[in-house]
Amino acid sequence: MIARVWKARATPARARDYDAYFARTVQPELDALAGFERATILHERRGDAVEIAVITWWSSLDAIRSFAGDSLTTAVVHDEAAALLIDFDGRVTHHDVTYDRAAAR
Repeated sequence: MIARVWKARATPARARDYDAYFARTVQPELDALAGFERATILHERRGDAVEIAVITWWSSLDAIRSFAGDSLTTAVVHDEAAALLIDFDGRVTHHDVTYDRAAAR
């Protein structure tokens, strides 16, 4: 599994708006792609801003190409999303997931 990580910054109110936008617009696009596993959004308050980390989980780099194209490290940011953010990283990172387990219950 591959974790694709992207970061952005927003005001606290706009960070919540970004989450709603992601759920409404981006998630359905991702769900339609073979090899997409899930998405996680994390918020970290930093002074007057919130750092947003978006982690999407994929079965392979080839599956990510179906979303990002051949330039795998270039962020895919829709104009509507960019308008919600103070700024955002133009690059993403990819990480091989070597351990991923839910809590044993």
